[in-house]
Amino acid sequence: MVSGNIFHCRKNSWPPEEYISKSTLQQFDFDSAAPPEQAWRRRLNSHANLLKEFRVTFMEAIKMVRLGIRMWSYVREEASHGRKAPIDPFTRESCKPSASQGVPLGGMGSGSISRGFRGEFRQWQIIPGLCEASPVMANQFSIFVSRDGGNKSFASVLAPGQHEGLGSSRKADDEGISSWGWNLNGQHSTYHALFPRAWTIYDGEPDPELKISCRQISPFIPHNYRESSLPAAVFVYTLVNTGKERAKVSLLFTWANSIGGNSHLSGDHVNEPFIAEDGVSGVLLYHKTAKGNPPVTFAIAACETQNVNVSVLPSFGLSEGSSVTAKGMWCKMMKDGHFDRENFSSGPSMPSSPGETLCAAVSASTWVEPHGKCTVAFSLAWSSPKVKFVKGSTFHRRYTKFYGTSERAAADLAHDALTHYKRWEEEIEKWQSPVLKDETLPEWYKFTLFNELYFLVAGGTIWIDSPLLSSNMSNDQDQVKELENAVVKVTEAKVDCRKREVVECTTDSTYDSTACRGYNHVDENYCGDLSHENESVDTLGKLNSTGSLHSLTMMNQQNDDVGRFLYLEGVEYIMWCTYDVHFYASFALLALFPRIELNIQREFAKAVLCEDGRKVKFLAEGNWGIRKVYGAVPHDLGTHDPWFEMNAYNIHDTSKWKDLNPKFVLQVYRDFAATGDLQFGIDVWPAVRAAMEYMDQFDRDGDGLIENDGFPDQTYDTWTVHGVSAYCGCLWLAALQAAAAMALELGDRDFAETCKRKFLKAKPVFEEKLWNGSYFNYDSGSSSNSKSIQADQLAGQWMGAVNGMHPNGKVDETCMQSREIWTGVTYGVAATMILAGMEQEAFTTAEGIFLAGWSEDGYGYWFQTPEALTIDGHYRSLIYMRPLAIWGMQYALTLPKAILEAPKINIMDRIHLSPVNGGYSHNETGNFFTLFLTQPSPREAVNSGGQGRG
Repeated sequence: MVSGNIFHCRKNSWPPEEYISKSTLQQFDFDSAAPPEQAWRRRLNSHANLLKEFRVTFMEAIKMVRLGIRMWSYVREEASHGRKAPIDPFTRESCKPSASQGVPLGGMGSGSISRGFRGEFRQWQIIPGLCEASPVMANQFSIFVSRDGGNKSFASVLAPGQHEGLGSSRKADDEGISSWGWNLNGQHSTYHALFPRAWTIYDGEPDPELKISCRQISPFIPHNYRESSLPAAVFVYTLVNTGKERAKVSLLFTWANSIGGNSHLSGDHVNEPFIAEDGVSGVLLYHKTAKGNPPVTFAIAACETQNVNVSVLPSFGLSEGSSVTAKGMWCKMMKDGHFDRENFSSGPSMPSSPGETLCAAVSASTWVEPHGKCTVAFSLAWSSPKVKFVKGSTFHRRYTKFYGTSERAAADLAHDALTHYKRWEEEIEKWQSPVLKDETLPEWYKFTLFNELYFLVAGGTIWIDSPLLSSNMSNDQDQVKELENAVVKVTEAKVDCRKREVVECTTDSTYDSTACRGYNHVDENYCGDLSHENESVDTLGKLNSTGSLHSLTMMNQQNDDVGRFLYLEGVEYIMWCTYDVHFYASFALLALFPRIELNIQREFAKAVLCEDGRKVKFLAEGNWGIRKVYGAVPHDLGTHDPWFEMNAYNIHDTSKWKDLNPKFVLQVYRDFAATGDLQFGIDVWPAVRAAMEYMDQFDRDGDGLIENDGFPDQTYDTWTVHGVSAYCGCLWLAALQAAAAMALELGDRDFAETCKRKFLKAKPVFEEKLWNGSYFNYDSGSSSNSKSIQADQLAGQWMGAVNGMHPNGKVDETCMQSREIWTGVTYGVAATMILAGMEQEAFTTAEGIFLAGWSEDGYGYWFQTPEALTIDGHYRSLIYMRPLAIWGMQYALTLPKAILEAPKINIMDRIHLSPVNGGYSHNETGNFFTLFLTQPSPREAVNSGGQGRG
């Protein structure tokens, strides 16, 4: 239970000396074995309390009853087709969320496995959109220690023995993992996290005279688009013998042939030992997935050196009928400390039977002299080369570009991880060092900034290789695209300053997505010959340096070498690249992997110029519309067939949302200016114009401002808006400025002037309708919450920014979202404060999220930061995209040098107009959107270059 006074007794530092003795730290002061000065820390015997999920109030439930009925029907309908609805509030996971998470394993986009701070492997996301939260408790590291003279011996799993994942039925005669030595108390063992690395220090446990450091390393390396895609991790054990006797130490790595859940029981799994180069050896575990999903191969390995001997047990079981049981394996290790050498020549195991669990083990043994040190390294890799989505589209993952598609690629990945991890660490330390050494930054912020990046690995990310995949993979004829009675219109648009030409191609029922859409993928469900319609939407209009137009075939070819990238809105909201949330999260990708960020914007630019006429029922009102409207930015790139079936979100008709198009324009302009990539600007400009022109329909009274339509038509999708709103109005004004600046840079002067005229007309109207002398009202309507203060007006600086507040200081209880604290929005508010010169207030505000979610006395949201929490400690939607907005704070702190040195000229002042009515009534309104406008021109960015603080 969180203590109410944690927000008033703030701790400013978390030195490792409070968790580890100074002598132990000194003994690990080599080869990165000691944890860093700045890290998130926890003792292994800390209780992993269950988390409290939010509940709607009675009045909120009454308001949403019709939506609930329609959603229940939709969820059941999807289930009848073997699909999971993108939003399913009715199904509860069997594993209740707890405060147990830690740094996830591997790079981005190749499936992820998380590892809890107490050592358990959990949160399995190998299959797209599916998260198996429960830990697989057979997956463990263990240690066996004996000393000269045989007077002392220790054997223990290196995880606390009281772990709830073991269950309560531990029998003495059990042949499974409960027969192992679960002897670790955890009182003297600590976990230290600084993503993408983590350290576990065993300070005299289980052997009081043996100090152990386990360093977990994953290849998340900014601007490295090769190794950051690798599904591999390394565990480096540093052993320090403080005793007077030589110690024989055997470390054991056990792994079940499983991808989480009950997958280990499905049968036909096979294990096989392998020996690679450079002393690397281990076991391959071939996993045959159920329901036609692509197979997965795991590799567990260790590196043999002059002082370290590696042995393997290719297979053992967890039940009495196994030829070698878990208990027998444990007894063998206690007796000998290693396995038989001939096991390497045993070949593949017999396929497992249904109901049988097949496991493998790798042992690394060494002698550690008195007061001596030794290092032992293990690796874990997994290879699932094909990504198959529910409706049949199949792609190759990014890492296959470098490792191929063989099921034995896992062995190569495990080998390279063991031979390259030191260089990975050098690059990671070089990246993180400037932030960690910046004495002007609060300590909590330094490690939270990096730890929030966990989502780019554990957020269901998919990273695919771009080149067209071989057609001989199109061999699955048992599934058919479920596009019956559908009419799909794909629009090729050519845009110039005066007119738009629309070319449409329409097909019925058996529509082949590759025929018109031009994406590179493996279509395993080809239906019919549509070669005559193979006109790619890649052919868009583009503005060249002279201002003329020619066909654009570069939209998906630019930067193709970095592939295509997807990440979920959250593990509970299964929609890829949800755009209204990416608006907040995109600062992380822009800073660390800008080419991925530009490609995501290219995907949405392409989507703006497409139309999909398939009918969709919207659940909030029960009305029907089409899936994707030309000119509208899609809410997301889809769920079961991403890129080809966008807008999986179907609660509201998002073609009528007022925030998506302005957010697209703002992000594109920010990325265009921050990267200095003129080609990117040219590529996406037709979509920017189309997106801005689309919004004209929402200015119904001709005052230059867009109006909301009396339903939740923006990212706060339960919070109704009437008329002009502070949120969407600010977005629109900022988008007008961004579009004008971008048009000017690209030579489209007419459109630049159009946007400036609209801005000059709209701004005073916005202020007249919403400004009350102290703040901007929520909207211009007459509802009970119209005068509420939205998120950027703080509700006290103790826990972040409540989304809605009444002028009297009470929380706006209009709806579920108005009374919530959104973690990502709070980080966005803090970023705005930094730009306004209010750094102290910014860090105080953002620290509320840290204290509530990450601190030792908080609610337990570490490495699973939710979308929202309430002031009484209930969460909504764990492992969510928006908290990556903390990188908006870092962006504000480290504005590109070009911005800092650029002439202080308002972007609108660069556009000269003939005299018009209207003007500026007072200074620009400061808000989160300022981050998207604080830019030089791309040419200034190119000429100045570099990054620097203040």
